[in-house]
Amino acid sequence: MSGRRIILPWVGLGILAAALFLFQVYIAWPNGRDPVSAHLQSVILEYAVLPRAAVAILAGAALGLAGLLLQRVLRNALAEPSTLGISAGAQLAMAVATLYAPMLMAWSVSLVAFAGGIAAVAIVLALTWRRGLEPVSVVLAGMMIALTANAASAALILANGDYLFSLFIWGGGSLVQQSWDPTIVIASRLAVGLAAALLLLRPLAILGLDDASARSLGVALHASRLAIVALAVWIATTVAAEVGVVGFVGLAAPALAALSGARTLGQRIVAAPLIGAILLWATDGLVQLTAGVSGERLPTGAATALLGGPLLLWILPRLRMMEWPMLARTIVVSHRAARPAVLLSLAVIGLVFALIAALLAGNGPDGWFLANGDLLADLAHWRLPRILVAAASGTMLAAAGVMIQRLTGNPLASPEILGVGAGSGAGLAVVLLVSASAGLAWQIGGAMAGALGALLIILTIAARGRFGPERLLLGGVATGAVASAIVTAVIAMGTSQSYVLLAWLTGSTSQADFGQAAIAFAFMAPLVGASLFFSRWLDILPLGTEAARSLGIPLAAARLSVIMTTALLTAIAALFVGPLSFIGLIAPHLARLLGLGRARHHLIGAMMIGATLMVVSDWLARMVAFPYQLPVGLTASMIGGPYLIYLLSKGVAARG
Repeated sequence: MSGRRIILPWVGLGILAAALFLFQVYIAWPNGRDPVSAHLQSVILEYAVLPRAAVAILAGAALGLAGLLLQRVLRNALAEPSTLGISAGAQLAMAVATLYAPMLMAWSVSLVAFAGGIAAVAIVLALTWRRGLEPVSVVLAGMMIALTANAASAALILANGDYLFSLFIWGGGSLVQQSWDPTIVIASRLAVGLAAALLLLRPLAILGLDDASARSLGVALHASRLAIVALAVWIATTVAAEVGVVGFVGLAAPALAALSGARTLGQRIVAAPLIGAILLWATDGLVQLTAGVSGERLPTGAATALLGGPLLLWILPRLRMMEWPMLARTIVVSHRAARPAVLLSLAVIGLVFALIAALLAGNGPDGWFLANGDLLADLAHWRLPRILVAAASGTMLAAAGVMIQRLTGNPLASPEILGVGAGSGAGLAVVLLVSASAGLAWQIGGAMAGALGALLIILTIAARGRFGPERLLLGGVATGAVASAIVTAVIAMGTSQSYVLLAWLTGSTSQADFGQAAIAFAFMAPLVGASLFFSRWLDILPLGTEAARSLGIPLAAARLSVIMTTALLTAIAALFVGPLSFIGLIAPHLARLLGLGRARHHLIGAMMIGATLMVVSDWLARMVAFPYQLPVGLTASMIGGPYLIYLLSKGVAARG
């Protein structure tokens, strides 16, 4: 492609953004007929229209630069403030500070946002350091941190109602301005960032090499990497503090700069901020153009995410996404129990005990008690349905986790990364947009349609790599990002549907009834049966492609069947307990640690453990903060999160 053809799209998009801006200026320009009206219009022009355009340009440039720095120093083309959990961490920190330390917010919003962002990225780096910051590990850890932070923010909003909901809407990335102050702040940070990037040009160039080469050239590897990451976080959280969370610009701008012909690092340092500025400026112009008489219902940041999601799907196949080695694929045979039937019997007994304890034990105004008689009959009407829903959901997530881990040979794979759970949320969001009073049947239908749509996208991406594990993981990450953007956009509208989606995001089972329990078990039974039917395939697939072919496994059909069953299990469970729990990650590991190595034993043991963990999580959600109830999905993630930290910090290898 010639240089002219490379430049033309950006020139055209820049002209479009400028035209939309001039249209806004024309509307706000004082007409001079009525002095009062003319004065009001001049105020709007000077303090709203002009600073908004400036903020869009500067924030886009800042995010483009931050994304480039993160991608370069981590050698990971998927690294950016959103995928590393930086933006979610900043938003959670601001929500916590607003509630419990408002003086900090009054003193420095930027400092609070930076603290949250740097804490998130520090956790990600700490989790993946022993793995050498492998790109897949970094992205998975960042996604888990972002999911947890978003769920925690949603729980705080639900607990505090309208007091914090405006923070969530603002966090969607609203560029509405009332002064030039944010423009000045972002401009100053961007200037410092650009100057620092130019001064660090040599270390940045060397850090793009492997670690051994960087050390041989005299670069203080760890110190340089941490300093540049801190610089990128500082720039990105400044934008989050001033205008909210704007997704995908930091990911798309560096990638599009590379695809547009910027070869050297110096060229990309110039091109990425320019492209980021054009992308955000044009998107904001379109948001203003489509705003109705009641004003904007969709923040620019959410709109950018909606546009950036498909862009991410388009970019993925065109870039060498992983410049470092993939996760270890060596199969390490773990110890196997001599009597797996005894272990499985104990797992069943543990589940039964958890079910009975969750039904009988409780906390009340007079302290702890065991329900019996008439009290038990009254409480069972409320407790039993949510216990059954939790058990069914835990069973399905555990089965999905076993299958995806064995299919990919990746011990960090879990149903959350497939994007199917988020896809069911996107389908639910669309149904609620059409009808705020949609019944459970319509919600299930929408969730299933969204899950199947996400599944089709994943399969399309995976098919280009012959359903290989790497392509499957990347397709899941990309699809989840698109679906999450849809959910975020609907929540940011601030309507009654937003609260329903917030409750789904946190995984609340407080409204579960016997009808939902029946539906959960009706879907669980055939899907779990199918997973057990695939147990021979699941024994052989972790051995590798050649071994599977030599043993007569129809690879394409086997992988497709396992993927579809995993997707459906995840979609149904996510509808009831939300997209985040980590049960699909930790239950398979715990079953394997018990010595349940064969696929059938592994599946049954993991399902019993998953159901037990989810039932315990539901009981804790009811009891820990009595008389208030916590979301069961968030509670389960608090149990599973530390185990994820253990897995990542220990550098666990794949096991079969």
